[in-house]
Amino acid sequence: MTGYLLRRLAFLVVSLVLASIVLFVLLRMLPGDPANALTSVGASPEQIAAARHSIGSDRPLPEQFTHWIGQLATGDLGTSFVSSLPVGPEVVQRLSVTVPLTLSAFVLAVLIAVPAGFVAAYKRRTWYGALLSGVSQLGIAVPVFWLGMILIVVFALNAGWLPSGGFPQDGWSDPAQAIRSLVLPVVTIALVMSASLIRYVRSATLDVLDSDFLRTSRALGSSFGQAMWRHGLRNASVPVISILGIELASTLLGAVVVESVFALPGLGSLLATGIAQHDYPVIQGVLFVSTLAVLLIGFAADLVQRIIDPRLRDRLSGGAR
Repeated sequence: MTGYLLRRLAFLVVSLVLASIVLFVLLRMLPGDPANALTSVGASPEQIAAARHSIGSDRPLPEQFTHWIGQLATGDLGTSFVSSLPVGPEVVQRLSVTVPLTLSAFVLAVLIAVPAGFVAAYKRRTWYGALLSGVSQLGIAVPVFWLGMILIVVFALNAGWLPSGGFPQDGWSDPAQAIRSLVLPVVTIALVMSASLIRYVRSATLDVLDSDFLRTSRALGSSFGQAMWRHGLRNASVPVISILGIELASTLLGAVVVESVFALPGLGSLLATGIAQHDYPVIQGVLFVSTLAVLLIGFAADLVQRIIDPRLRDRLSGGAR
């Protein structure tokens, strides 16, 4: 297991380096000049050249890349071209909105999808089992921004129960107000995510229900609940955990849409602003942190799978020998 962890950590570091190279190159290939965001309309060539020199975009690309990698090695995400403020603290501040939004939606989606997916599989021949499967199929086709706007109209504009958007300026100093601001965005993401997860939980549960080991356990005198708890739950959870990791990572990356709908000052809105202003350090910082989060989520999901499933651990031990 130690060898596996070391290999995975090495893979994570190599992946981060490769992602940094791809990110840096692709960003410089996009049309637009970051110096334009620092100069007024109709600026002279001399003014534009001075702006490029002040932000270092006139230096050779290898030198720019080396400078950026050196900053990353010290934990520095650089300084914004536009605001001249450090990118790191700004990213951390935005994460205080994006991380609670993403994790809360993820937990709520799991609480909805796991029992609903199990019922849809166990009661697949009943009308409510078929209804759950149909609703999950329909939910996958619903755009997240459309669902968000529907919830705003129903619960914010018409009922007036919750705010339609925004986030307290003082952040989490008033937790109750901050939580109220996240209720509708969390429900929006959770409903769309749970629709997809129900299908995977249902499929994994069906595989277990039709398995020989479950029938053998029942034949040896175990009740259905005992057989599922001792054997079925672990086997069904292994493929689901992999999907959960993918869903969590995609939700973190796709938060920009929901944050735009609900006007939340999260990581997604910071990225959108950086792209509009061609602010390379902001874009690089946000995407680097997002890439790191996705890799860590994948690493955690893989590790949990091996802890739950002894067959994967035995495969690792066999490979080590």
